[in-house]
Amino acid sequence: MYIIIIIAFTVLFLVFAVIFLMGKGDMLIAGYNTASEEEKKKVKIKRLRIIMAAISVISASYVATLPVLGNNMNAQLGSGVVFILIVIIFVILANTWAKNK
Repeated sequence: MYIIIIIAFTVLFLVFAVIFLMGKGDMLIAGYNTASEEEKKKVKIKRLRIIMAAISVISASYVATLPVLGNNMNAQLGSGVVFILIVIIFVILANTWAKNK
């Protein structure tokens, strides 16, 4: 049962990545979908979609590797810390590289 859940989440994140790369996932981006037209003009949406697709692929990879780590708590903790650092980097990218200057 556990592996089915892992596969489902991995596929879900990969589907999100494809949706973002196709330019159809703007309504899935938190904050962007509720922003006013003025605020939306301040964002380079193509770059934001690339960032969201990349973080979706990274999330899929992280979820897919969890069963490989098994019960090794040190490996799970290490991979969790790396994943959090990557997410922080992508949040910074979304707030700098994807903004109009």
